[in-house]
Amino acid sequence: MRVLAELLQAYPYVVPLTTRWADNDVYGHVNNVTYFAYFDTAVNRLLIHHGGLDIARGEVVGLVVESQCHFLAPIAYPESVRVGVRIDKLGDRAVTYGVALFRETGDTALAQGHVVHVFVDRDTRKAVPIPAALRATLKQHTAPPK
Repeated sequence: MRVLAELLQAYPYVVPLTTRWADNDVYGHVNNVTYFAYFDTAVNRLLIHHGGLDIARGEVVGLVVESQCHFLAPIAYPESVRVGVRIDKLGDRAVTYGVALFRETGDTALAQGHVVHVFVDRDTRKAVPIPAALRATLKQHTAPPK
Protein backbone atom coordinates (compact mmCIF):
# COMPACT_ATOMS: atom_id res chain seq x y z
CA MET A 1 0.00 0.00 0.00
CA ARG A 2 1.49 3.31 -1.08
CA VAL A 3 0.91 6.21 1.31
CA LEU A 4 1.27 9.79 0.13
CA ALA A 5 3.10 12.02 2.58
CA GLU A 6 0.97 14.75 4.08
CA LEU A 7 2.03 18.36 4.53
CA LEU A 8 2.55 20.24 7.79
CA GLN A 9 -0.28 22.69 7.12
CA ALA A 10 -2.76 19.80 7.50
CA TYR A 11 -1.99 19.78 11.24
CA PRO A 12 -3.30 22.71 13.34
CA TYR A 13 -1.25 21.79 16.44
CA VAL A 14 2.51 21.33 16.17
CA VAL A 15 4.95 20.32 18.92
CA PRO A 16 8.75 20.70 18.53
CA LEU A 17 10.81 17.81 19.90
CA THR A 18 14.42 16.73 19.79
CA THR A 19 15.58 13.21 19.26
CA ARG A 20 17.65 11.64 22.03
CA TRP A 21 20.80 9.52 21.89
CA ALA A 22 18.82 6.52 23.16
CA ASP A 23 16.26 6.85 20.32
CA ASN A 24 18.68 5.47 17.71
CA ASP A 25 18.87 1.75 17.12
CA VAL A 26 21.73 -0.41 15.84
CA TYR A 27 20.82 0.52 12.25
CA GLY A 28 21.71 4.17 12.91
CA HIS A 29 18.23 5.69 12.86
CA VAL A 30 15.42 6.32 15.32
CA ASN A 31 13.74 3.03 16.16
CA ASN A 32 10.18 2.66 14.91
CA VAL A 33 8.65 2.26 18.36
CA THR A 34 10.01 5.68 19.32
CA TYR A 35 7.81 7.37 16.71
CA PHE A 36 4.80 6.25 18.77
CA ALA A 37 6.33 7.90 21.84
CA TYR A 38 6.72 11.15 19.88
CA PHE A 39 3.05 10.95 18.81
CA ASP A 40 1.95 10.22 22.38
CA THR A 41 3.97 13.15 23.72
CA ALA A 42 2.42 15.60 21.25
CA VAL A 43 -1.16 14.40 21.79
CA ASN A 44 -0.81 14.57 25.56
CA ARG A 45 0.76 18.01 25.43
CA LEU A 46 -2.34 19.20 23.59
CA LEU A 47 -4.65 17.56 26.14
CA ILE A 48 -2.76 18.76 29.22
CA HIS A 49 -1.67 22.27 28.20
CA HIS A 50 -4.70 23.29 26.16
CA GLY A 51 -7.51 20.94 27.18
CA GLY A 52 -7.03 21.02 30.93
CA LEU A 53 -6.61 17.25 31.30
CA ASP A 54 -5.36 16.55 34.83
CA ILE A 55 -3.31 13.38 34.40
CA ALA A 56 -2.55 13.07 38.12
CA ARG A 57 -5.89 13.76 39.80
CA GLY A 58 -8.59 14.08 37.13
CA GLU A 59 -11.63 11.82 37.20
CA VAL A 60 -11.25 11.10 33.49
CA VAL A 61 -8.23 9.66 31.64
CA GLY A 62 -7.66 8.84 28.00
CA LEU A 63 -6.54 5.31 27.11
CA VAL A 64 -4.94 4.50 23.77
CA VAL A 65 -6.96 1.71 22.16
CA GLU A 66 -5.44 1.88 18.68
CA SER A 67 -2.44 3.38 16.93
CA GLN A 68 -0.89 3.13 13.50
CA CYS A 69 2.12 4.59 11.75
CA HIS A 70 3.30 4.65 8.15
CA PHE A 71 7.07 5.18 8.08
CA LEU A 72 8.04 7.26 5.05
CA ALA A 73 11.62 8.42 5.72
CA PRO A 74 14.14 7.89 8.53
CA ILE A 75 15.37 10.33 11.16
CA ALA A 76 18.35 9.99 13.47
CA TYR A 77 19.91 11.53 16.55
CA PRO A 78 20.81 14.39 16.71
CA GLU A 79 17.85 15.92 14.95
CA SER A 80 15.08 18.36 15.82
CA VAL A 81 11.63 17.38 14.63
CA ARG A 82 8.03 18.55 14.83
CA VAL A 83 4.95 16.45 15.51
CA GLY A 84 1.68 17.60 13.97
CA VAL A 85 -1.64 16.73 15.59
CA ARG A 86 -5.18 17.14 14.33
CA ILE A 87 -8.54 15.71 15.27
CA ASP A 88 -9.80 13.40 12.55
CA LYS A 89 -12.87 12.08 14.38
CA LEU A 90 -14.51 13.30 17.56
CA GLY A 91 -17.10 11.03 19.16
CA ASP A 92 -18.91 11.17 22.49
CA ARG A 93 -16.32 9.05 24.33
CA ALA A 94 -13.48 8.64 21.85
CA VAL A 95 -11.27 10.73 19.61
CA THR A 96 -9.07 9.83 16.65
CA TYR A 97 -6.00 12.01 16.25
CA GLY A 98 -4.19 12.31 12.95
CA VAL A 99 -0.48 12.56 13.73
CA ALA A 100 2.63 13.13 11.63
CA LEU A 101 6.36 13.66 12.11
CA PHE A 102 8.29 16.37 10.25
CA ARG A 103 11.87 17.60 10.17
CA GLU A 104 12.47 20.93 11.86
CA THR A 105 12.81 22.62 8.47
CA GLY A 106 10.64 20.36 6.29
CA ASP A 107 6.95 20.44 5.52
CA THR A 108 6.53 16.88 4.20
CA ALA A 109 5.71 14.07 6.64
CA LEU A 110 8.42 11.55 7.46
CA ALA A 111 5.88 9.37 9.25
CA GLN A 112 2.14 9.67 9.69
CA GLY A 113 -0.67 7.76 11.27
CA HIS A 114 -3.33 7.93 13.93
CA VAL A 115 -3.97 7.39 17.61
CA VAL A 116 -7.37 6.62 19.16
CA HIS A 117 -8.15 7.57 22.76
CA VAL A 118 -11.19 6.35 24.65
CA PHE A 119 -11.94 8.45 27.71
CA VAL A 120 -12.72 6.47 30.83
CA ASP A 121 -13.43 6.98 34.51
CA ARG A 122 -10.08 6.79 36.32
CA ASP A 123 -11.34 4.32 38.93
CA THR A 124 -13.83 2.10 37.10
CA ARG A 125 -12.16 2.24 33.64
CA LYS A 126 -15.63 2.46 32.09
CA ALA A 127 -16.03 4.74 29.07
CA VAL A 128 -17.41 8.20 29.87
CA PRO A 129 -18.27 11.29 27.81
CA ILE A 130 -15.36 13.56 26.96
CA PRO A 131 -15.44 16.51 29.42
CA ALA A 132 -16.80 19.76 27.96
CA ALA A 133 -13.57 21.80 28.27
CA LEU A 134 -11.53 19.06 26.66
CA ARG A 135 -14.11 18.62 23.89
CA ALA A 136 -13.95 22.36 23.14
CA THR A 137 -10.15 22.16 22.72
CA LEU A 138 -10.44 19.10 20.50
CA LYS A 139 -13.00 20.85 18.28
CA GLN A 140 -10.54 23.74 17.80
CA HIS A 141 -8.02 21.30 16.32
CA THR A 142 -10.38 19.38 14.07
CA ALA A 143 -9.12 18.70 10.57
CA PRO A 144 -10.95 20.57 7.83
CA PRO A 145 -13.14 18.37 5.62
CA LYS A 146 -11.34 16.88 2.64
